[in-house]
Amino acid sequence: MRRRPGLTRLGVVVFDRIRPSGLADDVTAAITYLPIDLTDYGQVVDAMLGVEERYERVDTLVHLAAIPAPGLVADHETFANNMNSSFNVVSAARRAGITNIVWASSETVLGVPFDSPPPYLPVDEEYDPRPESTYSLTKTLEETMARQLCRWDPELKMIGLRFSNVMEPPDYEQFPSFDADPRARKWNLWGYIDARDGAQAVRKAMEYDAAGADVFIIANADTVMSRSNASLVAEVFPSVEVRRDLGERDTLLSIDKARRLLGYEPQHSWRQELARRGG
Repeated sequence: MRRRPGLTRLGVVVFDRIRPSGLADDVTAAITYLPIDLTDYGQVVDAMLGVEERYERVDTLVHLAAIPAPGLVADHETFANNMNSSFNVVSAARRAGITNIVWASSETVLGVPFDSPPPYLPVDEEYDPRPESTYSLTKTLEETMARQLCRWDPELKMIGLRFSNVMEPPDYEQFPSFDADPRARKWNLWGYIDARDGAQAVRKAMEYDAAGADVFIIANADTVMSRSNASLVAEVFPSVEVRRDLGERDTLLSIDKARRLLGYEPQHSWRQELARRGG
């Protein structure tokens, strides 16, 4: 894997309706914030091309903006906001000559919530998307859009990161309680992603030197459970095909592809975090 040119020093421009909050002072000082509505294409394309006295242009796009889950607003609003925003951002980026695009897809395209069992375990990127919500449908359509846009433009790179359930260190206090009911977290095969490892995956995807569209499952290396995978699968998904050794508590959202191609390797685990605190 070669580092893509221009990524050794990053000046970050944040496009959002609301200014980011809760950031450390040094992080806040390092970003340029521009308030824009991503559903307004004129604002988006103008921002991509630069803003007077702020920055000249954008050369790499990381698109994370969305209504982040099903059920937060009416379904039609989820679809209209997420699909239009994604098309606007990507279309504007292409018009600005940006060929390095990374965006947040979702584990939901794998069939989450797994009310219908997965086709096999561990799940990976090899089977067709199985969206079960309007939110997931937009993520599936974004992946389709990426493939077609990259077909149109052989120089374009679009990497979709199928993030698992994003967690931050304070969330880990609740993890030991999950063992009481293995079905409570079966909806995503007991997966999670530490936000810091999610950021690592974004950086690895930006640096990945390849053209074309591709998608990667991004999860932590372990599950949220203390119970073994063997006992969880036997109780909750007894009829699902197991294609390889699942390990004691290894993630059932396979990150093999991300490890192999992106060089992604999770650095943070809830177990280590609680052990460090003495929990």
